Amino acid sequence: MQFNRAEITDQVAAVAKDFAQQHIKPFVMEWDESQEFPAHVFREMGKLGLMGVLVPEAYGGSGLSYFEYVAVIEEIAKVCGSVGLSLAAHNSLCTGHIMSFGNEAQKQKYLPKLATGEWIGAWGLTEPNTGSDAGNMQTTAVKDGDEWILNGTKNWITHGRSGQVAVVIARTGEPRTSGNSTAFIVERGTPGFSGGKKENKLGMRASETAEMIFDGCRISDAQRLGDVGDGFRQALKILDGGRISIAALSIGIAKGAYEAALQYSKERKQFDQPIANFQGISFKLADMATEIEAAELLTMQAADLKNRKLPMTKESAMAKYFASEVAVKVSTDAVQIFGGYGYTKDFPVEKYYRDSKLCTIGEGTSEIQKTVIARSLLS
Repeated sequence: MQFNRAEITDQVAAVAKDFAQQHIKPFVMEWDESQEFPAHVFREMGKLGLMGVLVPEAYGGSGLSYFEYVAVIEEIAKVCGSVGLSLAAHNSLCTGHIMSFGNEAQKQKYLPKLATGEWIGAWGLTEPNTGSDAGNMQTTAVKDGDEWILNGTKNWITHGRSGQVAVVIARTGEPRTSGNSTAFIVERGTPGFSGGKKENKLGMRASETAEMIFDGCRISDAQRLGDVGDGFRQALKILDGGRISIAALSIGIAKGAYEAALQYSKERKQFDQPIANFQGISFKLADMATEIEAAELLTMQAADLKNRKLPMTKESAMAKYFASEVAVKVSTDAVQIFGGYGYTKDFPVEKYYRDSKLCTIGEGTSEIQKTVIARSLLS
């Protein structure tokens, strides 16, 4: 694995960084307080190619690698975890699923709209009573001639209300049986498909999280992704890449918190000297920097394997597990370095602190990641 970043990676990172500073940073707390999902920002990112980083140019995307994708998510998340989360979900879940498992007609129809930001994508696997237990999902799809009828509710869905198109995994067989689910593409506006409750969250408040409700929703068999019964297998492959997304998101949040704490520790004076001079603070900074670099190396290892189309289930789980826990630890230490100011909304670290926790939960909890890692080691 090459440790020197390619010039294109640095260039793409610079574009994302500049966009975040100009178009996201001034509004971060406004969106957080109001829980506004800034859809217009994603349209603008689409113009820069950030909504289709991994999509081939033939379908309107940027045609870049996972190295550039990780760099983009990191730079956006350093400024706002919410926007970083939504950008990651759009790229790796909905868009990534259609790119990986769609037929040519489906790719031609949907990828250009998703890659350019004309449409925002959602991805529905989780349900109220089946988070990690996806084999027991209650949302069903029943074949009726050349159509499928979907019934059920998905929750914790990023862009569950605002996404123009969703990839939905529904049960087409008996609960807990092998090959019991199938993936479908469902467009907003399809009768029987609606957005439900929007969650009032601790963090990531500008990233819309909501229910998707299916009530007698009829779709053509042409909207099916891949073979009947292949949905969960597809979802696991998509989540392998999604773990890289959350690892990158975690690193961005951690870096944002660390950089804020480092700068503050140099400016804040106690006993006539910067608090960075005190061992209690400098050792925290040393731990933060070391753990961020370790998380980044794990993530780049997974990205390298993904780029080369090699197995990376264990490596992506390791990256996601370690990086998400690092984000929580680093943001916690950043609040501590800021002291009382860190507990207020006048300084940025309290938001990093709130945003970081989701990284240990979304797209597979830390406990599930350890299960995945252990299975890989013992198989």
